[in-house]
Amino acid sequence: MSDSPLAAPVVLDLWCDLQCPDCRRALSDVRALRARYGDRVELRLRHFPLEKHKHAYAAAQAAEEAAAQGRDWPYIEAVLARTEELGRTGEPVLLDVARELGLDAEEFDTALIDGRHLLIVDADQAEGKAIGVTGTPTYVVGDERLDGGKSQEGLRERIEEIVDRLLAARG
Repeated sequence: MSDSPLAAPVVLDLWCDLQCPDCRRALSDVRALRARYGDRVELRLRHFPLEKHKHAYAAAQAAEEAAAQGRDWPYIEAVLARTEELGRTGEPVLLDVARELGLDAEEFDTALIDGRHLLIVDADQAEGKAIGVTGTPTYVVGDERLDGGKSQEGLRERIEEIVDRLLAARG
């Protein structure tokens, strides 16, 4: 029965600022977790733009537009790979990445102007604050919050321990 709750994937929320160099470094862990667990883990990007990164809020909105166009993770990874350029250049980088991925860059530009994704970004940020997220990257899996902004040393192994335990508990 694929509709049973036991078949549901483990949810791993990644609270992220798309201009954050620590989040860029976390990409290798994200890729490794995806490779190890496949569809047994649902990796969800949650937006937590930090005030110190002046283009992170626009990047979060752009990531939501990429999701609307069906290319969320390719876009997220491409933007994270260019955090320094985003810091220097700003929003034009977001449109360049969209073009490079074959997305509708004019629609990105419009989305950044009309604010159609503001509520999603604001809701993520509010939820993050409510559960104690203070920096990025922060992972939440099961009922555990792991802060990768302080140190990413051993973090992937800790996430794997939790995910393995949650999967084993499901039978």
